[in-house]
Amino acid sequence: MSKINLKPLADRVIVKPKEAEEKTKGGIILPDTAKEKPVEGTVVAAGPGKTSDDGKLIKMEVKVGDVVLYGKYSGSEVTIDGVEYLIMRESDIFAIVG
Repeated sequence: MSKINLKPLADRVIVKPKEAEEKTKGGIILPDTAKEKPVEGTVVAAGPGKTSDDGKLIKMEVKVGDVVLYGKYSGSEVTIDGVEYLIMRESDIFAIVG
């Protein structure tokens, strides 16, 4: 996993999406337009957490290296050094895998 030079703020995380499947289970090769958007990825950076109304820091539950599931259209896409990432809030993450 490569290190990126971005530091997310508050409760945001940067996720590297899992590559979309190139073939169906039956072996049919899919064009880019037919590939499903991935909903699984690896956290490559995480902010410190959210500040509550009373000023206390609520720490993040996810950490760098966690494989996570998120909503199909979650986050904002960014490309850094030719690699695509998603920046999203921790609340857009549904679960940690494994």
